[in-house]
Amino acid sequence: MTEEEMVQKNVEEFSRLQDYMVSTDKESEGYKKMKRRYIELKVILTASGINLTEIDYIKE
Repeated sequence: MTEEEMVQKNVEEFSRLQDYMVSTDKESEGYKKMKRRYIELKVILTASGINLTEIDYIKE
């Protein structure tokens, strides 16, 4: 998998994950697990040089 494909995969996962988070109770165990992955993806994308300003609508 090329770096470009990996970045695209992570951006898509980040977007999809945020959709799930919006639909989930913030106090649930599922939300807490999603939030951990959300943070991991933010780190990966930021390290890849992706500007999250436009795609991060959870902003936690």
